[in-house]
Amino acid sequence: MSEARTPAQIEADIARRRQDLAVTLDEIGVRVHPKTIVGDAKAKAAEAVDRTAGRAYVAANRAVSGVRAQFVSEEGVPRIERIVPVALLTVAAVGLLVVSTARRRRA
Repeated sequence: MSEARTPAQIEADIARRRQDLAVTLDEIGVRVHPKTIVGDAKAKAAEAVDRTAGRAYVAANRAVSGVRAQFVSEEGVPRIERIVPVALLTVAAVGLLVVSTARRRRA
């Protein structure tokens, strides 16, 4: 069966358990300290911002690559047949905007 423990063994066991309890209470104290909670919240927020910024960068990079692919061939040669119409539309839109603004100023 079980051996009878001596008073010294019991005292040593109690001292060890007190030490373990003190360490646990110290850890709990650190975890619930306001500075620790604020630091954890800041770290989580920074991580979320970094993750969101990373996703935004990837999405923007894909969009730019997609647009670039429309105007530049895989060999890196500009696709004039696509660039000229877009350039003409852009010039026309800017021209209309300038004329419209000039008319408003005169009126």
